[in-house]
Amino acid sequence: GTPKAEMEEYTREPCPYRIGDDIGSAFAMGLVGGSIFQAFGGYKNAAKGKKLVGMLREVRMRSTLTGVQFAAWGGMFSTIDCCLVAVRKKEDPINSIVSGGLTGALLAIRSGPKVMAGSAVLGSVILAMIEGVGLVTTRWMGAMMDPTQPPPEALDDPRSLGQKSQAEPGLDQSRPFGIPTGLPNLS
Repeated sequence: GTPKAEMEEYTREPCPYRIGDDIGSAFAMGLVGGSIFQAFGGYKNAAKGKKLVGMLREVRMRSTLTGVQFAAWGGMFSTIDCCLVAVRKKEDPINSIVSGGLTGALLAIRSGPKVMAGSAVLGSVILAMIEGVGLVTTRWMGAMMDPTQPPPEALDDPRSLGQKSQAEPGLDQSRPFGIPTGLPNLS
């Protein structure tokens, strides 16, 4: 397949295990992010001498809820993504974009069709942006790490900085790898 598809095979878990991996990752992100967010809210709303107690209470009471919500999103997203991989028989950014839209719609199902449509569009747009950044980053890093690209001239040899390139005595520059002139011609 393409380099991105091959690279993704090694960076992500295989499909059934990916669901649990993504649920755990999403829960951890929601827990950390929710803790930070709730700590600010608890500090702001606490009485003057009780700032630390208010922060800790809000973190304890509410950050797990944020973690669970993130985990629900991550689990649903991964499940839909794995179903699309099974149906389409390939992994590409389209699966993620469609999964983001379906996840947004399904999580908003109790709010009615208008809210579902808005959430689906928002989920698809966010995932399209993430996939776009991922593609650009992969191409940019691939161009930077291309082993077939010759090194820049300035990085050849520190001794030759500031000088024009001089041939070392005894080396024939027309021969490959600077083979010494005393050896028979190998070409």
